[in-house]
Parts: sequence; C-alpha cells; structure tokens
Amino acid sequence: MRPRERPRAPARAPPPAPSGPLARKSGRRKCLQRGATGGGGRCGGSGARRVEVGRGHPGRVNRGEGSRRAAPMLRFPTCFPSFRVVGEKQLPQEIIFLVWSPKRDLIALANTAGEVLLHRLASFHRVWSFPPNENTGKEVTCLAWRPDGKLLAFALADTKKIVLCDVEKPESLHSFSVEAPVSCMHWMEVTAESSVLTSFYNAEDESNLLLPKLPTLPKKLNILVLGGSSGFIELYAYGMFKIARVTGIVGTCLALCLSSDLKSLSVVTEVSAGGASEVSYFQLETNLLYSFLPEVTRMARKFTHISALLQYINLSLTCMCEAWEEILMQMDSRLTKFVQEKSTTTSVQDEFMHLLLWGKASAELQTLLMNQLTVKGLKKLGQSIESSYSSIQKLVISHLQSGSESLLYHLSELKGMASWKQKYEPLGLDATGIEDAITAVGSFILKANELLQVIDSSMKNFKAFFRWLYVAMLRMTEDHVLPELNKMTQKDITFVAEFLTEHFNEAPDLYNRKGKYFNVEKVGQYLKDEDDDLVSPPNTEGNQWYDFLQNSNHLKESPLLFPYYPRKSLHFVKRRMENIIDLCLQKPADVIGKSMNQAICIPLYRDARSQECTRRLFKFPFLWNNKTSNLHYLLFTILEDSLYKMCILRRHTDISQSVSNGLIAIKFGSFTYATTEKVRRSAYSCLDAQFYDDETVTVVLKDTMGREGRDRLLVQLPLSSVYNSEDASEYQFSGAYSTRLDEQCSAIPTRTMHFEKHWRLLESMKAQYVAGNGFRKVSCVLSSNLRHVRVFEMDIDDEWELDESSDEEEEASNKPVKIKEEVLSEPEAESQQASAAASAAQVVIKVEKLDPELDS
Repeated sequence: MRPRERPRAPARAPPPAPSGPLARKSGRRKCLQRGATGGGGRCGGSGARRVEVGRGHPGRVNRGEGSRRAAPMLRFPTCFPSFRVVGEKQLPQEIIFLVWSPKRDLIALANTAGEVLLHRLASFHRVWSFPPNENTGKEVTCLAWRPDGKLLAFALADTKKIVLCDVEKPESLHSFSVEAPVSCMHWMEVTAESSVLTSFYNAEDESNLLLPKLPTLPKKLNILVLGGSSGFIELYAYGMFKIARVTGIVGTCLALCLSSDLKSLSVVTEVSAGGASEVSYFQLETNLLYSFLPEVTRMARKFTHISALLQYINLSLTCMCEAWEEILMQMDSRLTKFVQEKSTTTSVQDEFMHLLLWGKASAELQTLLMNQLTVKGLKKLGQSIESSYSSIQKLVISHLQSGSESLLYHLSELKGMASWKQKYEPLGLDATGIEDAITAVGSFILKANELLQVIDSSMKNFKAFFRWLYVAMLRMTEDHVLPELNKMTQKDITFVAEFLTEHFNEAPDLYNRKGKYFNVEKVGQYLKDEDDDLVSPPNTEGNQWYDFLQNSNHLKESPLLFPYYPRKSLHFVKRRMENIIDLCLQKPADVIGKSMNQAICIPLYRDARSQECTRRLFKFPFLWNNKTSNLHYLLFTILEDSLYKMCILRRHTDISQSVSNGLIAIKFGSFTYATTEKVRRSAYSCLDAQFYDDETVTVVLKDTMGREGRDRLLVQLPLSSVYNSEDASEYQFSGAYSTRLDEQCSAIPTRTMHFEKHWRLLESMKAQYVAGNGFRKVSCVLSSNLRHVRVFEMDIDDEWELDESSDEEEEASNKPVKIKEEVLSEPEAESQQASAAASAAQVVIKVEKLDPELDS
C-alpha cells in the first residue's frame, strides 16, 4: 500500500541547497529529519518542529490532505536531541580502554580478552583486530595514538612490552620492553617553533642519498610518555627510543601529560595506604628539553634511526634462521649412526675415499647409502642445501650488510655530534661510548663477511660432493647415468677430496658436546643463538694477514682495526653489539631524566572506593594540555554530600607563571527543554569527563533522583562559561594547596551551570564513561557493563527544516518509522514546586528510526 503524501508546510520556503563544505552537513540534517536511533530522548536544543497527530490514532502521523474525514488536530512541541546517534553496538567482550584517533574517524578499543580493536565511526564498523599472542602479550593496559594518527601504541602488562601498530593493518611495526608494567601513556607533539628548528626541518638529510631508505619519521619531534607502578616514568622519542627516565616520583601513575612546549610534565599518582588510595598531582619542570630543543630533536632522530636499524638487523637474522632448515642436519645424523653400527675398523673418511678412488664401496657403506640415505633422499638433500644457502646469502648481502653499514653511518654522525660538547654534552652524549659502539658494529660486519665466505665455500664443495655421490649411487643400482653427469674434471675430484678430508674426520669430543661425530653442515652454527664456541671455526692457518696482526702489538691495539671473534657465532656478536649500543645511548636518558625536577605537589583526595567499583583504565583523573594557551588542565571528582562533584585544576606549563582561577568546582543545576517551559532539576553526580577540545569538556552525569533508564545525561560543558572574566575574582581558591583538597571543600569556589542546549538524555543505557574527539566532532559513550557502546555526532545545528526531499528519501528507503508519544515525568518534589501552568504532563513526540545505522 502506497503511503499517503505529507502536506507541505506553506509557512516557510525551503532553504537553498548548500554547496561545498556545507553539503555534508545538509546530508546529515536529512538523516536526522528521518529520526534518531537508539538512545533518543528529550533534551536541549533551541530548534523545534511541530508534528500533527491524529486524535483517533495516537502516535501515527497524519500525512494526507486526502483523508475522507478531517479529525481534530493537536499540535505538541517536540525537539530533536543536541547530539545525533551515528552508531550503537553491543560488544561480546568487556571494553577496558577506548581512545579516538586524533586525525581520522577511527576509535581504538582494548578488551578483557587482550584484543586491540579498531572501529570506524560509521555504524561502529570494525576495521581490524589485533589478537593476543605469546610473543607480544595478552593483557593490554592502555592505548595512545601518535599525533598524526598513523600509529597506535599499546602496552601489555604480562610481557612488559610496548607495541607500535600500523593503522592500516594489525601488524607490529616496532616493539620494545620496559622495566615495569605501564598503567598510562601519553603521546605528544612539540609545537614550539624557532628559526633553528625550521631550518633543520627543511634541511635535506644526506643519509637518504647514501643509505637504503628507512620508514620516514615525522618532521616535528613527538614523544611517547609512559607511566607505571613505583614511580616508573619514561619518555620515548618518536615512540621508539628512550630519551629520559624520570626519578623521584612515588606511587602508580594514573595520568600524565607532557606539555607541547616541553616546559613541564604533569603527573597524577596513586599511593595505596590503609585500604584507600591517596591521589596527588605533580608538575615537573623540563627546562633541559625546552632549552636544547633543536639538539634534542637531532639526537632523537639519530637514536630512532639506530633503534629501527637494530630491529631491521634482528628481522634479517630471523629470516635467515627460517631459511635454514633442519633437513640440512640429516647428513650429520646418518653418518653418526653409521659410525655406531659399522663393524669394520676403517674410518668413515677412508670408506668414502675408497669409493672416490676405486669406485667401489664396502657392504656397510653401500647399505648406508642405498637404504638410509637413498638416491631420492640425496637429491632432495642437495636441492635443500642449495636453496637454503642461496636464500641466506641473499639476505646477508641485501639486508644484513646494508643494515649494519647504515648503522655504522648513523653512529659515526652521532660521534661527530658528541664532539660538539657545547651543544650535546649537557644532554649526556658521550663520544667514548659511541666509539665503542662503532667498534662493535665493525666486528659484526666482519662476522657477516665470514659467514658469506663459509656459504660460498660450502656451496661449491657440497655441489661437487653431491654430484659425485649421486653418480656413484646410480652406478650401485645399475641405473643409467646421463653423460653430462658422468663427466668429472680433476678440479671436481680435488673439491671432493678436500671436502672429505675437512668434514669427514670423526670427532669424539664433538660427540660428547653435541651427540654427533661430524659437522658437515657449517652454516647453521652461525645462526644459533648460543654462547658456545663454533663447532667448526674457520681455519686461519696460513692466513698471512691474520698472522701479521697477531704478531704486531701496535696493530692489535689500534682503534682503526675492528676486533675479530673467529670462534663466536653471528648471533653472539650481534647480542654483544646491541648491549654496547644500548649502554652508550643510555646515558642521555639518565642525564635528561635527572634534570626533571619536581616543582609542584598538590594532594588531591583520598579515594576509599573498592577496586571493583573503579575497575577501569580510563578513569578519573584526566589530564589535558591546551597548546594555544600553554595550560595544563586536570579533571577530577571530589565526594561531597553523596555526590561526586567535578573539579578543574589548571596550571601554566611554565612553572614560573601563575594563572587565575586555578581551581574551581562545577555544580550542574538545571537542564531546560528549549521548546517547552519544562525544567529538569535534580541532584547530579559526575561519572566521567574528558576534554572534547581546548574549549569544551564532555561530561556524563547521573541523576540520583531519576528513574532507571532515564537517569544518565551527556553534556557539553564550555570552558568559556566556567572561566568568566567578569566575575573571575569571585571564584578564587581560598585554601592551601599543601593540604588535601577534599578536606577543604568549602574553600573551593563552586560555579553552578544551567543548560538550555548541548545536552542529551541517554535513554535505555547505564552510561558510565565517555571519550570525545573534537577534531571529528564525535563522542563515544560506554555503559557500566563495559559492553554497550553508543557513538554521537556532537556538532548538530539547532534548527531543522522539513523539506520534500527528506520525505522522498524516507519513502524510497522503505524503512518503517515509528512515532510514539511519551509523558515527561519529573520527581514529585519538583512537581510540588512547579507552577500551576507547568504541573500538567507534557506530551512529547519522539521519532525513532528502527534501523540503527545512520549515514555519517
């Protein structure tokens, strides 16, 4: 049945169609005209429309002028919510952390199962999932976005690791271990500009011309700040390399924020005592970072390149180990078994030499070759060795050598920077330690070259040996031998004889160590991560250069020559190199960390709530850095008269400067329905709050007198109304910051806020937590059960138009629209105080769209 047409409203002409950037808002407006989803409700908003409701059919819109009988019409005012629902979802696992991307319409979540999830704003669609695993960890504690939104960092408590993940796909790009489990993190970008920094950003990096390309770093310095238990605080340049370790802070970090001008670090800690927690605010001065910002930026970029190259070398070694196969050990095990079972007194080397010279094998050797090794097995073994060695050789040449040479280049540049003592000595850069690191990298390059020589020699010898043995086994079976295989030059015979002489000598001491008499395959010993010496070290006898160095004391101790470790594996030399590099780059972190002195300590409150009640990682308090005005803001709650009252503490990032209205409490008074005279008054307790942007705070309130399902509110609190210059003198804190703030509530100035718009009643949801994103104009509300998520678009125009196009879209979509009437009920105490005109119940029309997905 075709629905009847809705009459046009003749009073107002339709507005002109928007173009350009406004077109997107127009599309959202049409979506909203069709109805909001899920948690709709009556709320503030100055705009209103009137919907005609038939008396005989309550809740049904009378659309047609063509009705046969005109029923009496009543016009009731209604309003749309200030915020529009754009997504809602029930999640299978409890969410313990959520944070919006600073640049895109993406939100990252962490759940109790150890997963890290990335969801898109539109319908809360999941983009990807990073599952827990043994290598990274299974207990996610916190998340942080890089300021450009391209990387996501998350911390894991069980493995004490920090993982950097690409936003495009769930892959770990970089990871590192820390000393203690991380409870909070903050990733900031430096905004301070100077002519020196500008010229540095625009300067061309010569390493791009001379070295293989590495992942590009952002031009501006960004620092990942980590906080954990026992006062653990560390700063990582570009989220990769540690440049500071802060000491002197006691307790577990709840929140931290490094100012964008690098002048101070704000920290909130919690110390458990007597079944309760003492929460305090600290502000540390970071003048060394600020004063030497260009030098810190240059040093941080070098540190980050070095850290990335070390991981690149580790990945190359991992690929080399994967290319080496266990099948290459079959020759050793078969020959060892042959020695144990043979009854003759001749050695294995003599048996094979006899076969090479006379073309005849003993019965026992023939049994070994034909029954255990077999022609097919020998062919497969030869192919595996050739394929494996070729892959390892390519990895060494293309990746391991190029990575180590790049590492040598950046360390040499770092040594040059350390020689400029006026600029870099205050930061702890030590030229002597860097020289030791350069020497260690040189030793690693020598060991990689040695591996290449072993691979090259083994490939030639193995190829000649397997070709000869393959022909010999074919003759034993009296199979046809191809003419090209039957040809052996004197050079080939010499290769085989040398191979047998070098590899087929029985070694009883090797059997005691490794359980085998032979070590025919020599490449695998270089790739094993063991401290033991090489089973078959390279033969240096007759090497004139090696003998010359050993006999010259002056050259042996020369800093121009890299030390050589002939009996150690490649893994051992690599580990030694990493330890020396970490040691030389550790000093700047210690020096910069010790320069961060505690300047301010303010005890906030004593929290007696049980751990189960505060079981969340995005709980109060919340820190924010206003980059424009260079202010630190702290949001926290204080219990007063059974209600949690929100307080805002603000400090200047420059500790030497003061700020007016440093501490103020917010009381939420009345919420007015703009289209009616109805006023919602009650007692509100602040559940959660976060900064939406520099000018607005998003708050979740609980109406302690409201009925269940209609007792939660989402509010946008403008700071311009909190910090009013006209009456600033009336809201000054009269207490002492040395005393705990919850013990002097009466001294904290309280401003009562009344709202006519920018708020919304959260129906059918026990909202508890909120995460806002002013850049994308969205907020995400999480219920107290940590599974129900609702996403709102916050930047909604107050006035809405009814135009024909929206009706046509509604009919074309063929999605049913349900309109029902509800009675706005208020507590009896308020009803007694209300005027006679407002005592009657107000009938409000609520439009709900059944499809929970709205276009974003």
